[in-house]
Amino acid sequence: MEIKVNNNDVNFALRKLKRKLQQDGMFRELRNRRSYEKPSVRRRRKTQEAQRRLRKKMRKMQRR
Repeated sequence: MEIKVNNNDVNFALRKLKRKLQQDGMFRELRNRRSYEKPSVRRRRKTQEAQRRLRKKMRKMQRR
């Protein structure tokens, strides 16, 4: 991942970097890896996330 700094505006570049990391899910991944997660809990979380994504996709399709 590469963020270019224009006109020595480091604060703007930092905000851009944080936004990209947020969109990529990096912060969520770091939070999840802080402590051990049992395999059963991980499976349950993954299925819930998949259902959430599917519901979101269906809502978008209904709007069209």
